[in-house]
Amino acid sequence: MAGEKLTHSLTKKKKKKKTSLLQKLHLCFPAKIASLLCFKVHFFANMWNLKLTQLFPGLPEELGLECLTRLPYSAHPVASQVCRPWRTLLESQQFYHHRKKNGHTHKVACLVQALPHEPLVSESDGPKSNDSPSYGIAVFDPVSCSWQRVDPVPKYPNGLPLFCQLASCEGKLVAMGGWDPVSYDPVTDVFVYDFTNSQWRKCNDMPSKRSFFAIGSYSGRVYVAGGHDENKNALKSAWVYDLRLDEWTELTQMSQERDECQGVVIGDEFWVVSGYGTESQGVFEGGAEALEFGSGRWRRVDGAWEVGQCPRQCVGVGREGKLTSWSELDSAVRVGTCGVTVGGGTLVMGSEYQGAKQGFYMVEEMKGGQNGKLEKISVPDEFSGFVQSGCCVEI
Repeated sequence: MAGEKLTHSLTKKKKKKKTSLLQKLHLCFPAKIASLLCFKVHFFANMWNLKLTQLFPGLPEELGLECLTRLPYSAHPVASQVCRPWRTLLESQQFYHHRKKNGHTHKVACLVQALPHEPLVSESDGPKSNDSPSYGIAVFDPVSCSWQRVDPVPKYPNGLPLFCQLASCEGKLVAMGGWDPVSYDPVTDVFVYDFTNSQWRKCNDMPSKRSFFAIGSYSGRVYVAGGHDENKNALKSAWVYDLRLDEWTELTQMSQERDECQGVVIGDEFWVVSGYGTESQGVFEGGAEALEFGSGRWRRVDGAWEVGQCPRQCVGVGREGKLTSWSELDSAVRVGTCGVTVGGGTLVMGSEYQGAKQGFYMVEEMKGGQNGKLEKISVPDEFSGFVQSGCCVEI
């Protein structure tokens, strides 16, 4: 008992010393060194079994940490298999925030995209055409202009739920909702993809079935609002999902129903743009509602969107936070438009007329917040399928 008390006392003193040191680091060291030390102290406080000296035996711990900090995200899945200390470090949220703070994260566009068309094979009468497309997730790197495909969700090996929504949260990709690709019934599934180990994990389901809802993420949480329920009734309810806690919390309702609305985060607010009510099917209204993250209150923003224009996947943010439509940028992308802002530009997909093949373009942001001209990019055939939705993930 005496030994246990002594150990407990030493542990308490040790933790107290670390906390005291953490508060004084920025007063004692230059910003860069203080940032590194803050990370190490916080990391040790949560993971007592890992020592940074184990990362690269024989190297100073600061140098070992710096090496892994600069490791490209594409190498993380392989690096995490080298040893347990590397895997523990690479998969920790503390390490992600350390990389982000020091400018070593990387932004990519994740897209819900139609997979290459493959005929169905029947034993009785040979190949048949599959008219219903299957969707997967494509990842576009705007720096290297490279494309790759994310492994299928284990529950849906032949294609994602139709019209599922994507959001980015602390370097991970969140996919939720949509329709079962076989039965077309609405689903409440929530899946999170970790780029560090290239694995999906199943999370707590959405509280209720909803389709065509607004989605956005901020500070480790994913916000959803509006859409319609399984009986096609438009909704004005809203919920927030906490990725770390794997919990859902109901928010204050919006002032009106908003089906087929679009979500976008502007500063410290979650905007739900346009949409329509149950009794006004397809008549998109011209306003929006903004949820202030700090107070949890909604405010109406009248005249924020053009009346009658569908906002789905084409809402952009221009100068001084004003909403813009990517479909109005150029006639080449006015139909089936989808825009994903990534880094200093936006990946825009769309076609000139109904039935035309979707084109892929980059639009660089100019000085003053204005957008430049469309620049068509070359896309491999296997990644040229129709893009339904997407989001930017900072890995």
